[in-house]
Amino acid sequence: MLFSSMFNEVMEGSLVRKPYNKVFNWAEALPKNIILQKQIQAENLFKKIGVTFSVYNNYDVSERLIPFDMFPRILSAAEWSKIKKGIYQRSLAINAFLTDIYNSAEILKAQILPEELIYNNPAYDIRMVGFKVPKNIYSPIIGTDIVRTDQKDFKVLEDNCRTPSGVSYMIENREIMMRMFPELFESLKIETVENYPSYLLDILRSLAPSKCKKDPNIVILTPGPLNSAYYEHSFLADMMGIELVQGTDLFVDSNITYMKTTQGARRVDIIYRRVDDEYLDPLYYRSDSLLGVPGIINSYKTGNVNICSAPGAGIADDKAIYTFMPEIIKFYLAEEPVLKNIKTWRCFNKKELQYVIHNLKDLVVKEVHGSGGYGMLIGSSASKKEILKFKNKIISNPNNFIAQPILKLSTVPIFSKNRLAQRHVDLRPFSLIGHKKFKLVSGALTRVALKKNSLIVNSSQGGGVKDTWVLSE
Repeated sequence: MLFSSMFNEVMEGSLVRKPYNKVFNWAEALPKNIILQKQIQAENLFKKIGVTFSVYNNYDVSERLIPFDMFPRILSAAEWSKIKKGIYQRSLAINAFLTDIYNSAEILKAQILPEELIYNNPAYDIRMVGFKVPKNIYSPIIGTDIVRTDQKDFKVLEDNCRTPSGVSYMIENREIMMRMFPELFESLKIETVENYPSYLLDILRSLAPSKCKKDPNIVILTPGPLNSAYYEHSFLADMMGIELVQGTDLFVDSNITYMKTTQGARRVDIIYRRVDDEYLDPLYYRSDSLLGVPGIINSYKTGNVNICSAPGAGIADDKAIYTFMPEIIKFYLAEEPVLKNIKTWRCFNKKELQYVIHNLKDLVVKEVHGSGGYGMLIGSSASKKEILKFKNKIISNPNNFIAQPILKLSTVPIFSKNRLAQRHVDLRPFSLIGHKKFKLVSGALTRVALKKNSLIVNSSQGGGVKDTWVLSE
């Protein structure tokens, strides 16, 4: 089979791995005409539901259906148990780290991290220093990108703490699979993912600000319909039974945040924001922002509203900070990491920089603030000209880059031209952490590289999605 040196999640030698027994036999037995019919049915369902993502670049500004593959990615209960334990540990450590660096900075005093990595970081919000966020939870929603390597181990590729997206695809993927193949769900014990919206609502309620004396009024703040994740914003608002608002729907009076309604102004207590920090409040950040709410930060800092995630939480997304996560976990929790990091070279370190610039052909190089598969180099597929150009970029600003080995990502089949063909996958579970609460649905977003031999799974770069099944004990 393709990628024989990678970990094949379905096959172990010539035998099918236990979690996939029934599904593999089912997929192999599907007639070609049925596969084609089901693919058309899935696409029509996505169109009907309106599951889209937006592409924005110099050549294309459009809404697209996200590519969906019908062969599920399956995890055993034991595999999921380790992932859950590791994600909980990481969520605790990330929030402890954020609390610390905006207050006493003990980790810097202990010289675990270099100070310049924090204080020179554009994601570090100096305005948040000394402010105690409600319940010390800076980032209640964390999307952790996990990969499986040729050693079969689950490892963390990166953390997404600002506004991780994709949870709507996780839920809709399941809905579509259940509609198309109900017989599979009758014969297998598959954990549900439909409880995510109720979990999120419960977590957000636990983070009510200090001056909220009743059941908190929660809204989702969106940049609007042109945002690439707008479908998800509206989906979650509908599923949670709360209002989806834009900046113009809110106003601040006497440091209290209100929402405009046909019945008059209604107080808002918690904002699940999907607007970037710099656009949140034109009085604090970008004065030309039309997406935010003037005065919202004063409302936040006086305990009248909570903003989730907190401004400044995005520094934990930084790929240079990621390289210190094992040390961060040990410092705050006195534990060894359950889920290990990928081997990573820090280009701000002179010795590691020299290794990177002399081995670009064998490395993946990423911008520390990059996302979506942009701003990166995959050395093995780059031309000499591209490598030289990237080398010069790294040398001119080494602090802006990290490098990792070209990973042998695990593979799961896709239906390709009526047959099964192996493709690389990653995994994004969505953890929810609140006041004395932690919730994680037994499922995740599996992203798949639909192109043969491709390692890029992002939908904006030609990737697709799969339903992810966690089997019960």
